[in-house]
Amino acid sequence: MARVLISMPEKFLTQIDSVAEGENRSRSELIREALRTYINRSKVRESSFATKNAAILEALLD
Repeated sequence: MARVLISMPEKFLTQIDSVAEGENRSRSELIREALRTYINRSKVRESSFATKNAAILEALLD
């Protein structure tokens, strides 16, 4: 697995560690899941925008 170095405020890192500890998992696991969720939500948004745009174009062409 590749490693990535990121910078963030100490306060944010403390919050991440607190959530990870509360869920009994590692910081890395929590961040990976957060990124997966973000990527999946972006795909859903893109899909809904495409559907909305297609409907607008269809209405304009009719």
